[in-house]
Amino acid sequence: MPTDCIPFKNTGYFSKLICDYLAESEALKPFYNMFPKLQNFEAQIQAKQQEFTNQSRKVLVNALQQQYQVFETSELTDTNIALLADAKTFTITTGHQLNLFTGPLYFLHKIISTINLTKQLKLENPEYNFVPIYWMASEDHDFEEINYFNFKGKKIRWNKDASGAVGELDTNGLQEVFETFSKELGIGNNAKQLRQLFETAYLKHSNLAEATLYLANALFTEHGLVIIDANTKVLKQLFIPQIKTELFNNTSFDAVTKTSKQLSLVSDSYNIQVNPREINLFYITKGIRERIVFENDTYKVLNTTLTWNKAELEDEVENFPERFSPNVIMRPLYQEVILPNLCYIGGGGELAYWFQLKANFEANNVVFPILLLRNSVLIKTKQQAQKLEKLNISNQDLFLKRDSFINKKVREISNIDIDFSEQIQHLKTQFKDLYDLANLTDKSFVGAVASQEKKQIKGLQHLEKRLLTAQKRKLKDQVQRMTDLQYQLFPNYSLQERNTNFSELYLEFGDQLIPQLIKNLKPLQGEFLIVEL
Repeated sequence: MPTDCIPFKNTGYFSKLICDYLAESEALKPFYNMFPKLQNFEAQIQAKQQEFTNQSRKVLVNALQQQYQVFETSELTDTNIALLADAKTFTITTGHQLNLFTGPLYFLHKIISTINLTKQLKLENPEYNFVPIYWMASEDHDFEEINYFNFKGKKIRWNKDASGAVGELDTNGLQEVFETFSKELGIGNNAKQLRQLFETAYLKHSNLAEATLYLANALFTEHGLVIIDANTKVLKQLFIPQIKTELFNNTSFDAVTKTSKQLSLVSDSYNIQVNPREINLFYITKGIRERIVFENDTYKVLNTTLTWNKAELEDEVENFPERFSPNVIMRPLYQEVILPNLCYIGGGGELAYWFQLKANFEANNVVFPILLLRNSVLIKTKQQAQKLEKLNISNQDLFLKRDSFINKKVREISNIDIDFSEQIQHLKTQFKDLYDLANLTDKSFVGAVASQEKKQIKGLQHLEKRLLTAQKRKLKDQVQRMTDLQYQLFPNYSLQERNTNFSELYLEFGDQLIPQLIKNLKPLQGEFLIVEL
């Protein structure tokens, strides 16, 4: 299986912030704890071991065993859950929204990165155990972000009136989605397996959290993945001290605001991903997930009649912690409070907001995890690879934006030279002599010489552009074949992993898709992987 790697910074698809992090920029070091290198995990283990109590482990194991009661799991997953009671067991965690049928392909890449890192850490540190965790974002409420997936250029969408936490949404209406998807799949054993997977997940489970847990478990249970739905009372009881601190001290607002300002001062190219509120918690009950605010000496839930004074709200937290839901600012803190976690694996956008959170962890006396950029992968079929080779398109070429890609390839395959850079340089040399002459005679002519130089260079550039356009017309068929192939691999002119659903590749590769990715993804490699399957 041929593979290739490209540095993330050379792809053109990753932010300056992420590229600077991967380069271990000195200016970014105050915003994270330790860089993801094997030698740094021992110190992270020691810090987390001191923080995470045996009682927390017991609560976590009981919650997971209760959660999995109605699901068939592998022996390895059961073993991993039981191991979490051991003080020498730690987790590596990734998280993802409850996207319909997993959403974009990077759902696989995230989880496989997590599984593979636990294996690598076990080889390096055999005296410890490492468990891969997939954190389900069951408390999110943005249904429009998760209610569809792309399949062969079409959007398979679940239309539904939705409110409250998405994990609690019933699966009514997905029969119609199943029928639409089923028709698109066609025939064959792989198509049959995909139909069965979708049908069992979404038509035989009552809510979206259960459906997603079943789906992720079916795909990865053989690899020991442990899935957690943290929207439970017993786990939120562990988070009560941080809930109270957030409600009554505005701790995260102050810490994250300060960090965000510091981060923006490092570079104006660093986009601030999240903005804290004075209280970064929602109140959730059936069908409701609304912000908690403090106004006129009263705590309120927006768009409801619910109000408390401070003493009443403290009682509410103690008696019903499950009703308090962390937003994007507080969710990472909740995760690290209830898990013996060493490292969080996420995409570029996720890591960008984690960089805003370290001071809030310190204010809450919680160990900040190692942050690792997930593996990114471009998957090519053998047929696509053969076409690319025949058309002399390199992996680096594929990452070019469409116009740059076309211009580069037309220049390469043309039987005439369409690069006027040599002529432009020659022209600049000639005008240097004219500048010298003008300076020796009458310096007032320098501006006229500059104007003429600019005009002639612009004329040459215009001629080059016209010639290139003419060649594009002449080579139209070849250009079309090349751009069609690039579009197959970069649908909607973006990364494959951000658009394509795993089912499209599963049709081609079947149950070998995940094992082959597990074989090839190296989480600490720090480069973009191109794989031919």
